[in-house]
Amino acid sequence: MRNATRLTCMMTVGLILLGATCATAQDWNQWRGANRDGKVAGFTAPDPWPTELTQKWKVTVGAGDATPALVGDRLYVFARQGDDEVVLCLNAADGKELWRNAYAAEAVGGPSSRQHAGPRSSPAVAEGKVVTLGVGGVLSCLNVADGKLLWRKDEFPKRWPQFYTASSPMIVDGMVIAQLGGKGTGGLMAFDAASGDVKWKWGGEAPEYASPVLMTVDGTKQVVTLTEKSVVSVALADGKLLWQVAFAPGRRAYNAATPIVDGQTVIVTGKGRGTRAFKVEKQGDGFAVKDSWSNDALAVQFNTPVLKDGKLYGLSDGGNLFCIDASTGKTVWTDGTQRGRGGFGAIVDAGTCLLALPANGDLLVFKPGDAEYAQLAAIKVTGDATYAHPLVSGKRIFVKGQDSLMLLTLD
Repeated sequence: MRNATRLTCMMTVGLILLGATCATAQDWNQWRGANRDGKVAGFTAPDPWPTELTQKWKVTVGAGDATPALVGDRLYVFARQGDDEVVLCLNAADGKELWRNAYAAEAVGGPSSRQHAGPRSSPAVAEGKVVTLGVGGVLSCLNVADGKLLWRKDEFPKRWPQFYTASSPMIVDGMVIAQLGGKGTGGLMAFDAASGDVKWKWGGEAPEYASPVLMTVDGTKQVVTLTEKSVVSVALADGKLLWQVAFAPGRRAYNAATPIVDGQTVIVTGKGRGTRAFKVEKQGDGFAVKDSWSNDALAVQFNTPVLKDGKLYGLSDGGNLFCIDASTGKTVWTDGTQRGRGGFGAIVDAGTCLLALPANGDLLVFKPGDAEYAQLAAIKVTGDATYAHPLVSGKRIFVKGQDSLMLLTLD
């Protein structure tokens, strides 16, 4: 009887864990990882690094720049196949499809239609749900176990930024947080994750291409993001505006980098405006923002730097890797080699090393700190242009190309 009871309890716990999709240390369950900070846990770097990686599998998944999510032994991929946007759940071991959910997607026109017809927004996986945000602003919530649609919203039909929706949603405290709408119309919204009901809306400014993050100041949870013209913070509980800082992009520049949060400090960066930091403090019944430093020489356009051990590492709008002292804003070093055009790329903190994946498909491994760029390895991982983050888990590295996804290993 005791063994039967124990078995029943184990089965119940297993079902609960499956439904909740519990993340482990090596999971990457949303944009920029578990804490939206570009940090990988549990990675042991090889010594020395190999000259090439072993390809275990490669499958065609569809067009798109969205970074897949990895939770346990499952990959959640958001891409475009023909006229549909498709959410795919794949077995991480062999790339085989477990389930899919598709819907008719907005047609992508203009310059974006050539190389960027698929979704840019990365899926979020938490609380037993998968949430995606399509190029036309369609927000979908699926059951993580079987891909069944729970709810789908199109709050601002035919309204999106100039180059379509790119902000990645997040799931927190039973809510889905997303930036919706387009130039002049839209804002930050929170939906009940279970029902899709609107919990709150802040419509002060529409989004551009950045994604929201969380910070806590004096016990108040805040959603911080870049909008059309500003850096804003709203209360997670009710969407009330807490503070706002002007950060308007100029001609041929965009608000695309995710804000970087370090305690009460927020670091933002954008082409033509350098990189700047400010501290958020409680003041009376509200919050005050005080400038900490600025670096006018270095800024990014289409990537978000990572903060590691007091230093900020990024890929400049000119395509050069750089390091900034995050306490003073002074430049530590700038690498002279241009890594592609436009500053497209991804930077990942992998513990003892940093990984950079520019759009040209060369995985760069370099040391943190020091007085200059110190490269450990340069490995070609794909011949396609890639705009997604590499997913690093144990000895596995998943890379999303233009229309494919592959598993590479360090064996």
